[in-house]
Amino acid sequence: MKNILVTGGCGFIGSNFVRLVLEQLPDSRIINLDKLTYAGNLENLADIEDNDRYKFVRGDICDGELIFNLFVQEQIDTVVHFAAESHVDRSIEGPSEFIQTNILGTFALLEAARKFWLSSPRPPVPNPRFLHVSTDEVYGSLGDTGLFSETTPYDPRSPYSASKASSDHLVSAYHHTYGLPTLMTNCSNNYGPYHFPEKLIPLIINNALNGKDLPVYGDGKNVRDWLYVVDHCTAILRVLQKGRVGETYNVGGNSEMQNIEVVQTVCDILDEKVEPLANGQTRRSLIKFVKDRAGHDRRYAIDATKLKQELGWQPSVTFEDGIRMTIDWYLKNEEWMSGVLDGSYQDYYSSMYDAR
Repeated sequence: MKNILVTGGCGFIGSNFVRLVLEQLPDSRIINLDKLTYAGNLENLADIEDNDRYKFVRGDICDGELIFNLFVQEQIDTVVHFAAESHVDRSIEGPSEFIQTNILGTFALLEAARKFWLSSPRPPVPNPRFLHVSTDEVYGSLGDTGLFSETTPYDPRSPYSASKASSDHLVSAYHHTYGLPTLMTNCSNNYGPYHFPEKLIPLIINNALNGKDLPVYGDGKNVRDWLYVVDHCTAILRVLQKGRVGETYNVGGNSEMQNIEVVQTVCDILDEKVEPLANGQTRRSLIKFVKDRAGHDRRYAIDATKLKQELGWQPSVTFEDGIRMTIDWYLKNEEWMSGVLDGSYQDYYSSMYDAR
């Protein structure tokens, strides 16, 4: 892993991964390709922009010529593909961007890798790897029991999850058809620093700090398995280093919680750490149940046994610790929060968020 192409490296998970690689792999370079859509922010990596092992390239993963030229010029030997449209509600309102980015963008990356790595009997770089980062949402919805494993049949329920399922199948097909050295991870809900505040936890933190309504879909009892973002990044690195080519590894946090429990936990911690609301009420008083989202999956839960048994990885951060670290980060970085959102966008997402 000398020259690593990270797509979407200015986003939430990508920026945390870039920072982890620069810390842990001193002989590796990062080429960060990001289109800088609304959820991509150069400020997420402002502290490392002068690092001589880091290079930022603004561009679209759907631009096949740009991507292939990057492979050649930078001698890319590793791809970690984060770039994606990921907001479920937005996919329901307008699915076109999700089809373009998540399916056609993944196709363009696969084609560039195939042409560069497999165009001659002897690859131009040693031991190339293409790791595609996906989601547990491709598996559909669980009942009250059971866990998603790597062999769970795909059953996507939204345009977003369908587009991710399609990209997963493309990655698998390129391995089986062309022998492209691919790896895939499917993760549960992430949370942590630099999370764009359209998603549940950062939105609730932001609204609760500002005395705004805290919208909760339906009865609030939809269950998600929460994974601290740094744990996710260490899992991806472990799969890159030790994973078997052609395999999929599920990454989970062992932290199932109902959405309403997450919201209430955030409220209680903020009540401990910051001044009370102007009217003296607790932040739980801001909770407002809103109409449920179309096709809202009831429960996700990951079985990460394969990752633990084969590669020795398991999450190191409990939700109780991780949510406190996350809230502390946002409290120390309120300028970052205000910088990524303008007023109209905040108002729009005060009644629509992505609890996945």
